[in-house]
Amino acid sequence: MKSLADPAAQRSIEARLLRLAPTDTARWGSMSVHQMICHLTEAYRAALGEKPLAMAPIRMPRSLLKFAALKIPTPWPHGFPSPPEIAQDRQGTPPVEFQQDHAALLAAFHDFCTRTPQTVPPHPYFGKMSKQDWQRWGYLHADHHLRQFAR
Repeated sequence: MKSLADPAAQRSIEARLLRLAPTDTARWGSMSVHQMICHLTEAYRAALGEKPLAMAPIRMPRSLLKFAALKIPTPWPHGFPSPPEIAQDRQGTPPVEFQQDHAALLAAFHDFCTRTPQTVPPHPYFGKMSKQDWQRWGYLHADHHLRQFAR
């Protein structure tokens, strides 16, 4: 299973991030590519413990949802709600300038890949996460949104 623990997976995601352009349009969803960049930046910062996220209320055991999201090799469904703190239609940091925000995403991505701590905050939907869980999530979350804006 692909994970940001693997340098090849890191290079693959980074190459795809570098190809993003302000003119890219979404294949699904309501975010612009610029909003998606801000969303991914905040998500990586949250995973590093730099942006607090509240636990989301869910109707199933967190361990089951985490297993389905991280272990079952199928693309994530479209339309799953983001935590409000990083949702672009709610409390997420709005886009400012594309190149600046793009550079911030690349910095957050590199920080996440190089310093994912052993002790990390719980995921708002999945609960307790190991370093390996976060590295798998980091790959899948980016892949999900990069497929959203694939050219």
